[in-house]
Amino acid sequence: MSGMVVETPGLFTTVQDLGREGFAPMGVSASGAADPISLRIGNRLVGNPQSAAGLEMTLVGGAFAFERAAVIALTGADFGPSANGIPLPMWTSIEIQGGQTVTLGSSRSGARAYLCIRGGIAVEPFLGSASTHVLSGLGGFEGRALRKSDRLDLGAALPLFRTRTLSSQMLERLQPRKVIRVTEGPQSDWFASSSWEIFCESTFRVTEQSNRMGIRLEGPPIPLDASREMITEGVSLGSIQVPPSGQPIILFVEQQTTGGYPKIANVISADVHSLGQLRPRDSIRFERIEMSAARSLLVEQEALLASQELIQE
Repeated sequence: MSGMVVETPGLFTTVQDLGREGFAPMGVSASGAADPISLRIGNRLVGNPQSAAGLEMTLVGGAFAFERAAVIALTGADFGPSANGIPLPMWTSIEIQGGQTVTLGSSRSGARAYLCIRGGIAVEPFLGSASTHVLSGLGGFEGRALRKSDRLDLGAALPLFRTRTLSSQMLERLQPRKVIRVTEGPQSDWFASSSWEIFCESTFRVTEQSNRMGIRLEGPPIPLDASREMITEGVSLGSIQVPPSGQPIILFVEQQTTGGYPKIANVISADVHSLGQLRPRDSIRFERIEMSAARSLLVEQEALLASQELIQE
């Protein structure tokens, strides 16, 4: 099985698919792509199942030498991709010849870019998923971020090539948001109306300490009732915890599966991909919505992703 060789790995490049759901009771978070919409679209562009494994690059991309011809798509943030010095388009399927090197630089917008390859990346699955969980050293390629000279096997190549491009109208509708919509969290009633006003009316800044485990925010402290205590309980993707400092933390794709801080809110499923494109020093705000509206927004988003109008051929 031929593949590709990592010439430069970038800042933090890992193999990711859509994650391993259902193992939180065992203490294993889902992991998976930080921006799952970009991965899903990239896989559709190259003719893969939407859950196929691709490469996720963070802030700075890498250089990847292909040992054989391949069909690829580059999605997510624009890292200025090129092949042997020739610029490559985003959000479209591209033929790469054996011997060519695909190179990505620093982010021009957003935090994460995805390289999807027809046939996917062939790694040994862990609990049914190819995703890398770096904190535990499990899954992906040896459970870690890629390094120089790593060689990745590619899945079986299909003979036919058709140019597929994401509709510009759909790209516009699926752009990451900076106003993140939330529903009430399990301990939302622990927070006074004045705390909710601060939470929903303030601008918060993403700190340098943010990663795939959690997005730490800086802003006006959110007051909470210090007399109330809670025991550790299960937490979900997108939970927004408020520790004693009052500075919120959004639990992300490699989050711990339990926690002991009160959770004021939860990011809605339709906005999780927006979290994956947040960079340090980005500013965000929160908008509180009802659960029924959150469900409707997810249904609408899934309909867009499944629509025939998403991809132009």
